[in-house]
Amino acid sequence: MSTSKRKFLVVADGTPEFQAALRFACRRARSTGGHVALLKVIEPAVFEHWSGVRDEIERQQREEAEAELQDSAGLVLQETGLPPEFLIKNADSVRVALRQVLTEDEDIKILVVAAAVGGRGPGALVASIAKDGVKWGDRKVPVTIVPGDLTDAEIADLA
Repeated sequence: MSTSKRKFLVVADGTPEFQAALRFACRRARSTGGHVALLKVIEPAVFEHWSGVRDEIERQQREEAEAELQDSAGLVLQETGLPPEFLIKNADSVRVALRQVLTEDEDIKILVVAAAVGGRGPGALVASIAKDGVKWGDRKVPVTIVPGDLTDAEIADLA
């Protein structure tokens, strides 16, 4: 990877606010000549009884993760003109996966997350960042937190 690639990382977690973070990241990537990377985290299957069953569960989880990311790829391609980079990580938590991804790929310059809307609090990832900070291993990566209920017009105006 060339060091001139500027990536905006979005955690594809299936939450309603994910779409706002994704649209914002796409707009920022387009306006700055960057790329979008989507991170999908697969947490370990609890079922440990037979390794063959565990392997099958993990294979199915990976296929589902790829399908979820593929669902978002069209929007990224349409908005930025470039396909997104898919990052699928097996990890105990999103925070662990983020630390791994951000340590491995220095082209990721900004993490884009969206805050949950309504009475649900800010969302688990935003709360974790607020509590534990933005240091990911040896790297400090800026985090952009966007309101999860931004409209397309508001995103276009901001990004």
